[in-house]
Amino acid sequence: MKSRLLVFIIILFLLIDLAYFYPKLTGKATYERIMINVTRAIDGDTLETNDFKVRLLGVNTPEKSQRYYEEAKDFLKEIEGKEVELEKHGEDKYGRELGYILSDKILINRKILEKGLGSLYYYEKDAYFSDMKKAEESARKKEKGIWKKSTNYGCVELVDLKYFDEEGAKNQEQIILKNNCQKIRAVLKDDATHIYNIDLEKGLFVKNFTKIWNDNGDSIYLSDENGLLLFYRYGQDF
Repeated sequence: MKSRLLVFIIILFLLIDLAYFYPKLTGKATYERIMINVTRAIDGDTLETNDFKVRLLGVNTPEKSQRYYEEAKDFLKEIEGKEVELEKHGEDKYGRELGYILSDKILINRKILEKGLGSLYYYEKDAYFSDMKKAEESARKKEKGIWKKSTNYGCVELVDLKYFDEEGAKNQEQIILKNNCQKIRAVLKDDATHIYNIDLEKGLFVKNFTKIWNDNGDSIYLSDENGLLLFYRYGQDF
């Protein structure tokens, strides 16, 4: 009798573990879907409803100081005043709902990438990741939006990138670029919101950072006023 009870308890715990881990391992988790009324597009990847704010998952659009900020925001403005479907994926540290927006059966998150108005932005893959990745790849191939190449494209190469994301690390990260052309005023950015205005003289450019480049995967976006100079991504099977 005791052995049967023990077997039952073990099976019960296995079923509980499976219920918890299976969605995470397969990306087939079930998320709540609700209808929301969009009152305002705050920027290209954040919107407002009467009750809360929503941060679109899987995509990061340009910040206010960057090229294509207005274009991304204008695109999201197209669903202002509309009732759309939100697939909820929890909240971020700012209390915003995280999720995917469907309007007239169109996945808005994917459409942003397809138009080249943002870049792929994931900490953890989900069921949408593969499709979102393909949308970004298509925009890059067609040089849409943020992926349009500068007339100086090919002038700058990445020589080395050292990332060091451990606690207490200071100035141990380093990027080395080589500019084979004349002086270029450029903007250097990662996947998040770290943005640096830099001057690239002809020759080597070296800059140190503190906990900017993510050990688990990140991207380098380098552009000038005419377009993309260099793009490099590492980690996370991107």
